[in-house]
Amino acid sequence: MTASALLFAVLDSFIKLLGPPFRIWDIAFYRFGFGLIVLVSIFGWKNNPFRSKDLKLLIIRGIVGSLAFLSLVATIQLIPISTAMVLFYSFPAFAALFSTLFLSEKVTRFEAFCIVLTFCGVAFIFDLTAGGELLGQLTGLLGACFAGLAIIAIKKLRNTNGPVIIYLYFCLLGAATALPPFVANPHFPRTHIQWFLVIGIMISSLLAQLLMNQGFHYCKSWEGGLFLTSEVIFTSLFGVFFLNEIASWRFWLGGSLIITSIIALNWGNARRISYRGVPPPTSDL
Repeated sequence: MTASALLFAVLDSFIKLLGPPFRIWDIAFYRFGFGLIVLVSIFGWKNNPFRSKDLKLLIIRGIVGSLAFLSLVATIQLIPISTAMVLFYSFPAFAALFSTLFLSEKVTRFEAFCIVLTFCGVAFIFDLTAGGELLGQLTGLLGACFAGLAIIAIKKLRNTNGPVIIYLYFCLLGAATALPPFVANPHFPRTHIQWFLVIGIMISSLLAQLLMNQGFHYCKSWEGGLFLTSEVIFTSLFGVFFLNEIASWRFWLGGSLIITSIIALNWGNARRISYRGVPPPTSDL
């Protein structure tokens, strides 16, 4: 989960650096189209890579995941990257709510404390004056809601499906969503730097997503979300050191609380994290 968060931070940074004239549809098409081609090329020659008993849930996961990514890209382009990530990473709260409603997962007192500590850190980092654009903030929260739903779907799917097929349907639905506006007015890389950033977006997103899907086989939905909050720290560090964003005491204190809660959660659940009685899927997909 931590490796996935680091790669997602790299993805966020590349999206921010790419900037205009690339639209959210262009970035989404490159990401999802590349992932779809790679996965089908590697796994499609053996059997039907789209075959699954959970077709309906895979489609739902693909739709809400695509909407979450589109919202995140729009947020990154509208407001500072550190503020965008803090807003987006309110999604564990949505995941906790949805997991209680749909998965009947229970939260212990210790786990509840870690959740509270994490959001205290998020609250310290968040600064309305740093990115007051209303549209960007609303888009970030909307993306967090979609991401929370996607987390629940991944957790449920991971009991009977491998990480590849989950990402395959994510790419399929994402590419289908982005294709019409991309074809209507496509934007292609023109410089070496743009090619580097676009290729970096495609590769980092593929590796990060597969690692995340695999990680959810070992932990609860909202628990995995807490580990992924380290992406906020990685991305904020990029903003500080490469985009000259100001690192206030809010950032350092909030970041320390987030990292501390993740370490505490990992330590407290180290002996309990397992397959939880469910053997790993035998299929590569």
